[in-house]
Amino acid sequence: MRRRSICFLFFIIIPTIILIPEVDAHPLFNSSEAWIGDHRVQISTLPEIVGVGEEVQVLIRVTDADLEELDQFEMGIRIFYGGEQIDAVMPKIYQSGHTEMDYVFEMSGNHIFRVDLYNISQDGRVLTYTFNIGAQNTFGFIFISAITTGGIMTAVIFVYVYFSKRKAKST
Repeated sequence: MRRRSICFLFFIIIPTIILIPEVDAHPLFNSSEAWIGDHRVQISTLPEIVGVGEEVQVLIRVTDADLEELDQFEMGIRIFYGGEQIDAVMPKIYQSGHTEMDYVFEMSGNHIFRVDLYNISQDGRVLTYTFNIGAQNTFGFIFISAITTGGIMTAVIFVYVYFSKRKAKST
């Protein structure tokens, strides 16, 4: 009886807890970070999986070598799709190292965000950080759900077969 409760806990309860959406134990789908010299830029989206035509928040964090957010910096963003620039955020001065930007992805696929930092490098050159952000149409969510459901069902079948064989051996 004790083994059954341990197996139940391991195969049913723990995977269920892992599926809770508030848990971020893995790197986010649309998140990345890059270092150039003494500065690091992190980018991520909220929600994690971007839908076409939906407003999302693009979160950007700029830190120094000690991982402290910069107090003041000048930043511009260029957005590319299919090798062509489709949008831009003109350079402006930000007072905090953590900024948020609302954005709507009009097309599905990979978008390239080039984050340009001005006047912070020692030699005065522009530091450009390049990030990929993927946007999916509704089909992408259906595809991910189908794969997840298939994996869960496979695990349930394996557990059922395992316990059936053990029960047959014990009788």
